[in-house]
Amino acid sequence: MSLITNKTQSLWQSFMMEKKTIKNAVGTDLYSIQVYDSLDYHKSFKPQTEFTKHAAIEVTNFNNIPNGFSSLILKSGLYAVFLHKGPASSFSNTIQFIFGDWLPKSTFELDERPHFEILGKKYKNDCPDSEEEVWIPIRIKT
Repeated sequence: MSLITNKTQSLWQSFMMEKKTIKNAVGTDLYSIQVYDSLDYHKSFKPQTEFTKHAAIEVTNFNNIPNGFSSLILKSGLYAVFLHKGPASSFSNTIQFIFGDWLPKSTFELDERPHFEILGKKYKNDCPDSEEEVWIPIRIKT
């Protein structure tokens, strides 16, 4: 997927229809996970640049994964965590702050691990009082 060919809505609709078949879920938090092919994705960003997006929920193990689902293990490491407050439609403002302001001024650089958002109890999609955590993989600048 890319931002031009954004299929996020259909991905989540499909996931939510099948979510009830996951018998070993841990909690109710949902995870929106992005996997980028390289660290250059954000440096040379173009709306047509492809990436992989996952709609996910944490599970105790990978036994009994429903058909059409796959497993993904997030590698541990250092993450910068931000809180996005507001509708999903204003999420680009949070991303602009992270990559255009915070990251360049910090002592960190991106690490090659998935980026993700935790859509917890306060997540309300496009409502003004919605909240979600934004997790960005980082490492100390070399």
